Amino acid sequence: MKRIEARIKTPFGEVVIEGETPKEILSILETIPENFLEKLSDFVSNKLIPSGAQLKGIIEPTTEGPVIVTREKLTHYESVGLILYASPDKTNTAAQVAKLLESSGIKSMVPARLNEMTKRGQVFKPDPNKPEFKLTIQGEKWIEEEVLTKLRGKMA
Repeated sequence: MKRIEARIKTPFGEVVIEGETPKEILSILETIPENFLEKLSDFVSNKLIPSGAQLKGIIEPTTEGPVIVTREKLTHYESVGLILYASPDKTNTAAQVAKLLESSGIKSMVPARLNEMTKRGQVFKPDPNKPEFKLTIQGEKWIEEEVLTKLRGKMA
């Protein structure tokens, strides 16, 4: 017998519900708690972004990766650092960081910023043969102690 699926688009991806009949799908939907999507979204953002609560209102997870949502003024260095900070393993490629910044409405010469941040000791290339950059411990502390503290102070 054929299966039917209902796809529900959410800010964090898609929820797919399958059943044999439309009636079965409706009965599954009726059993879903009222705030299910909200709880699922929080769960996903806490899994995708380390310490999701401390980034709420600053960075939002998307299927593409973390996107900056704060309206506060950020330097290009801070923007690049925040994207790396919210990326899995605090690692990403220059091309992906540029794409995520563009999705955030920020235009930046990412390779140049990453080069300068490498000289400052904020990022490094874990494998020189790969195009990935990773925040150093110093870079993580800079984001947590300076950038996020500044942003939270303005949001409060």
